[in-house]
Amino acid sequence: MYGFEMMTFNIHGGFLEAIVRGHRSSLLTASDYNNLCQCETLDDVKMHLSATEYGPYLQNEPSPLHTATIVEKCTLKLVDEYKQMLCQATEPLSTFLEYITYGHMIDNVVLIVTGTLHERDVHELLEKCHPLGMFDSIATLAVAQNMRELYRLVLVDTPLAPYFSECITSEDLDDMNIEIMRNTLYKAYLEDFYQFCQKMGGATAEIMSDLLSFEADRRAVNITINSIGTELTRDDRRNLYSSFGLLYPYGHEELSLCEDAEQVRGALEKYPAYQSIFAKMSYGESQLLDKAFYEEEVKRLCLSFEQQFHYGVFFAYMRLREQEIRNLMWISECVAQNQKSRIHDSVVFIF
Repeated sequence: MYGFEMMTFNIHGGFLEAIVRGHRSSLLTASDYNNLCQCETLDDVKMHLSATEYGPYLQNEPSPLHTATIVEKCTLKLVDEYKQMLCQATEPLSTFLEYITYGHMIDNVVLIVTGTLHERDVHELLEKCHPLGMFDSIATLAVAQNMRELYRLVLVDTPLAPYFSECITSEDLDDMNIEIMRNTLYKAYLEDFYQFCQKMGGATAEIMSDLLSFEADRRAVNITINSIGTELTRDDRRNLYSSFGLLYPYGHEELSLCEDAEQVRGALEKYPAYQSIFAKMSYGESQLLDKAFYEEEVKRLCLSFEQQFHYGVFFAYMRLREQEIRNLMWISECVAQNQKSRIHDSVVFIF
C-alpha cells in the first residue's frame, strides 16, 4: 500500500492532518526562547507567553505566579488540542491517538502506587497526575498491596490490562518492584504500539518505526545506566529491553553486560546513529546524556513533518509540545530561583 496513501488518506485524515500542522506552526521558536531567557520574574515569563497561543490560558492568573501554575496551564492547552483531535478522529486514527496516552497512564499508575507506598495523600497525588493519562478508577489504585491485586481490582478494565500479563506476581510492592513494573509495562506498550503501526503499513509504519525504535533504544540505555550497581541481574535487565529497535538484538546483549557508563558508551558508539550523540560529550559526562537524547528525538520528530499522508505527525506534535512544556518548566524554575546562568543547561530548541 506504500505510496498510494495520497489517493485515500484525505477522505478521513486530511482535515486533522491540516489541523495538527497548524498547531505545529504555533510551537515556540528560538527567538521566543531567547526572549524567555531574558526574563527576570515569572510575571515577565507570563507577559512573553501572552503573545503566543498560551496567552488565553495564562491571562487570568493572578500574581505572584508559580512554576506549577505555568506548567499546569500549558499542559491544559495540550490536553484541549488532543481532545479536539480525538473527537473528530475516525478509525484507525482514533485508536492511534489513544495509544499516545498509554505512556502517561503507566506513569500515573506508578506515581499513585509509589506515593501510596510512602503514605502520601491520594488527592495530592491525583493532582500531580498527567491529565492525558487519567482513567475512571485511578483513585482506587491506593488499595492494592501487590501486583495481582493491582490488576484484579483496578487495571483489568483499563487499556493497560493486556500489558500486565508479564508482571503479575504476588510480591509486595516496594520501590524496586514498582520500577521493574514501570519498565515491563513500557516494554509491552511500545511493542504493542509498534505492531499496531506495522499493521497500518505505508508511510505511517515507516516513520513510526523509526520514532518508536529510537524510544525503545533510549529506554534500553536508561535502564542499563540506572541498574548499574543494583541487585538487578543481567537476565532481568535483558528482559526489560523491547524486542525491536536499532540495538535489537546484538546491542541488547552488549548493554546487559555493561558495568559502568563508559562501557555503555562503548557499546553504543558502534551504531552510527548514536555515535553522533556521544560525539557531543566528553568522557565522564553521562549526566548530559538525557539532553543529547532529547535533542536527537526533537530532530527526528521535526523530520516527520517533511512527509505527508501519515499519522506520525500526530505523535510527533504531541511529543514536541511535551518537550516545549519541559523547556518552559526549566526556564520558569531557573527564573524563580534566580539561577539564570543555568537556563541553557536543559533547554532543547525545537526550531
